[in-house]
Amino acid sequence: MRFLMTTRGSDDMTPPTEAMYAEMAAFIEEMTQAGVLLATGGLDPAGTHISSSAGEITVTDGPFTEAKEAIVSFALIEARSKEEAIELARRFWKVVGDGEGDIQQVFGPED
Repeated sequence: MRFLMTTRGSDDMTPPTEAMYAEMAAFIEEMTQAGVLLATGGLDPAGTHISSSAGEITVTDGPFTEAKEAIVSFALIEARSKEEAIELARRFWKVVGDGEGDIQQVFGPED
């Protein structure tokens, strides 16, 4: 089962410390070696919005939401269950500290 884990920005985010970078690097390496982490990265909170209505495509540059609502990073993982995905998210938040995000199962040809 694949899951997309996303994190949101926050107006009161504290800058990462060297210790947090080291702990996160170890966590990412562990997940990569285990074959759990498929992809990860940061996202531009501004983004670009695309909509389609009656055949008309509209493209609008962001930002569109408050900083606390913008998705700023993601991880695509392979887990045996939703419970395992939640446990990996718990481990991530123990490294990062305060914040919020979402876990969504990914459906597609790989399932």
